[in-house]
Amino acid sequence: MSRIHEALKKAAEERSAQGAVEFVPDVSRITAEVHRPDLMKMQASGAAPRRVSEVPPNLRFADLTARCSHPEWQLDPRENAFQKTDGGRISAERFRTLRSRLYQIANSHPLRCVLITSSAPGEGKTFVAANLARSIAHQPDRKVLLIDADLRASRLHSSFGASVSPGLTDYLRGEADEYRVIQCGSEGNLCFIPGGSQVSNPSELLLGDRMKKLLDLVTPAFDWIIVDSPPALLVHDASSLADLCDGVLFVVRAGSTDFKLAAKGVSEFRDKNVLGVVLNRVDKAESYGTAYYGYSDNDEERDQKQQIANRRVP
Repeated sequence: MSRIHEALKKAAEERSAQGAVEFVPDVSRITAEVHRPDLMKMQASGAAPRRVSEVPPNLRFADLTARCSHPEWQLDPRENAFQKTDGGRISAERFRTLRSRLYQIANSHPLRCVLITSSAPGEGKTFVAANLARSIAHQPDRKVLLIDADLRASRLHSSFGASVSPGLTDYLRGEADEYRVIQCGSEGNLCFIPGGSQVSNPSELLLGDRMKKLLDLVTPAFDWIIVDSPPALLVHDASSLADLCDGVLFVVRAGSTDFKLAAKGVSEFRDKNVLGVVLNRVDKAESYGTAYYGYSDNDEERDQKQQIANRRVP
């Protein structure tokens, strides 16, 4: 956890250096610092990832998408890091970097279901969850499910221009099955479960057996599952959800989040598999310029074709 705290201190230092300067919402202002945890310490503490191998392999992606809804999403360009602008290219490349680092962890450690959280509201966890899912789904052989589990303040549906219900709460209350609550957009590889109808008992629903049942059911159909959870310090939901996931990414807003607050938030996951910290809204002047991130969509398509060709070589 020492390298996690180094990342938190970096955010605090930037906050001190920026003083009272406000950050204008800008999708280009994000950087990722993901560190592989000490696996020996995890084993010694008894912490373990979710049982991927125990999930019943009875639901296939093709069967699921054949029965779920296929709405015409109207993506909000302000929430989409992959928009066709210079700032969008910079931000998109940083999400590709985050994606690559998660793949590196997954090569040596079971990692399939990732929880995204933060210490308090307004730090960008929903933005990070949505665009990390988009980044993975841009690879033609990767199937991703994005789940809005922040049931008190569901926002992911706004990013996609999607309906909020039926969604997770409707499934957890037994009012809808998995096929009714899952949406599959035009991109094909990306599916989404919105927050659902408003409820008065979100914690009880998330802690119930149906949340675990849902993850066990859909895991075989997807390569990655990204879960957007409530902030860690407001309610206990994030910590409870972390027990159902393989790893946790903690989002910190640069120039805004207090170090003590962020450190307290991370401490809620001391016995969980904390993968690292995503430092969000880094001042553009403190990050690399557009020349470094001049990585176009054509470049990515070329890389994807090369990866597919390499897999075909005997």
